[in-house]
Amino acid sequence: MSAVTLPDVCAALGDPTRWEILTRLGGEPMSASALARVLPVSRQAIGKHLEVLREAGLVESEQRGREVVHVALGARLGALARELDRIGRSWETRLLRIKELAERPGPTGTP
Repeated sequence: MSAVTLPDVCAALGDPTRWEILTRLGGEPMSASALARVLPVSRQAIGKHLEVLREAGLVESEQRGREVVHVALGARLGALARELDRIGRSWETRLLRIKELAERPGPTGTP
């Protein structure tokens, strides 16, 4: 499998069902059957969504007795949060510069 990129992570999170699955797994590890009981989708659909989340590095699955339990992983989300923060700070800097230029007095001494 190739390296997972932040756009891959964003694509995986772009689906509302996958977002809900990740949110629930962030609270506690769950099996696909347990997820299917609380979400309005089939067990098979949950399995497909979990595979996308696994491929994006957002979920890890482990065998516990007779069932497979899925756990949310925070490392990719942390990387995404840092990148979004960097982008946000860059835009804030640009917007402050535009504001300063707009408020600079004109040649007649008025803003």
